Amino acid sequence: MAVKKLTEGDPQKLIFAFTIPLILGNVFQQLYAFVDTFMVGRFLGVKALAAVGSTGALMFLVWGFIGGFTTGLSICAGQRFGARDRSGVRKSAATSVWICVALTLVVSIVGYVTCRDLLIFMETPAEILEGAYDFISVVYVGSFAFIFLQLQTNLMRALGDSKTPTYILAISLTLNIIFEPIAIIVLDGGIFGAALAIVVAQTIGNLLAAFYINKKISVLHTRYVDWKIDWGIMWEHLKLALPMGFQLSIIAVGAVILQIALNNLGPIAIAAYAAAQKVETVAAMPMMSFGIAMAAYTAQNYGAKNYDRIHDGIVACVKMSVSFAIIVGITLILFGHYLIELFVGEGFQAAEVVESGKIYLLTNGASLWLLSLMFIFRNVLQGLGKAMAPTITGVIELFMRAAAAILLIPLFGFTGACFANPLAWIGAVIPLLIAYYYVKKRLFY
Repeated sequence: MAVKKLTEGDPQKLIFAFTIPLILGNVFQQLYAFVDTFMVGRFLGVKALAAVGSTGALMFLVWGFIGGFTTGLSICAGQRFGARDRSGVRKSAATSVWICVALTLVVSIVGYVTCRDLLIFMETPAEILEGAYDFISVVYVGSFAFIFLQLQTNLMRALGDSKTPTYILAISLTLNIIFEPIAIIVLDGGIFGAALAIVVAQTIGNLLAAFYINKKISVLHTRYVDWKIDWGIMWEHLKLALPMGFQLSIIAVGAVILQIALNNLGPIAIAAYAAAQKVETVAAMPMMSFGIAMAAYTAQNYGAKNYDRIHDGIVACVKMSVSFAIIVGITLILFGHYLIELFVGEGFQAAEVVESGKIYLLTNGASLWLLSLMFIFRNVLQGLGKAMAPTITGVIELFMRAAAAILLIPLFGFTGACFANPLAWIGAVIPLLIAYYYVKKRLFY
């Protein structure tokens, strides 16, 4: 059985060993967007890069919800696994699939029907509107691939297997790298083809994940009785999954507001922010991965009632993750602009994009240690089943990014937009630390 208990052994070694494959897996996941930006910017130009970049907030709005939602579903399975309830794990997996079928229908239909109106509402410049619509409409219709890939890989991680999802995502990304230039150049599919390549690659990833679970993870081999809908169990899953999903969607609303303000600054600002954000997002994967590791670690130990181990794991994780954040932040500030150059090539407009991107990398790179703490304590609380505080911090992030859009961008232009993330991270970390302090007092003493 390709799963691992996180309830026994040295917390630091366990968390580190669990996190390393997660870092690679999350980098591969984020490289989907990175590859799209690179391929579109290189082969189709700055205008096309701006078109795809302008959809970033809408992508985050839906993909962020899906990621948080499926993580919440998997935490339920992780808690049952920690409690050694095998039938509960199977029932949780079956319930999660039913829920994700319904989610797929909602996202595909609502997303496709509303995406053009949302782009217009966001004041997407007319010269890039059609390209943006071509990209986001395909992504929304093909959301089934992302939803079930996230569900399957999150279930594996919740059961202690962080390596296999990494391999699956690596294969899927490799296929995307192969398919995308074929779709853009050979088949002349343009932006539409770039989006379709993502869906096809993720669909193949789904098939690989299902095959592996069927062959190796016996605890997820459901039986007929597991598929009988139990509304009580379904509601138990939704109580944790919905707040975690909405938490990231709420954050994404702030990103939408910020994108509207950026759209008013023109295609150069849109392209610079999109390219720099892709670089920073990939660079932040170690911190995100440590947070995800803590969600699985906390859920299993909470199910096993090993409360002292949870706090020991947090202390160890903070030391490791903050150290990573400082190193990555310095690297981003010194060398990140070379990656931005890969997106845009040469020329006057490209030089403007790179110079603006440097400002983003400086402000965000210097603040990654805050992001590190936010990921750890948000995921710990979610692993404990405490969804309220993380949801509240999502609202705070929304207001912080909105404040940057409304107050800072009119005053400082693109530089004001670059402070949106650091302000959001500061606003989120403080209440998360307070919430954990009170949960710790109630659980551990």
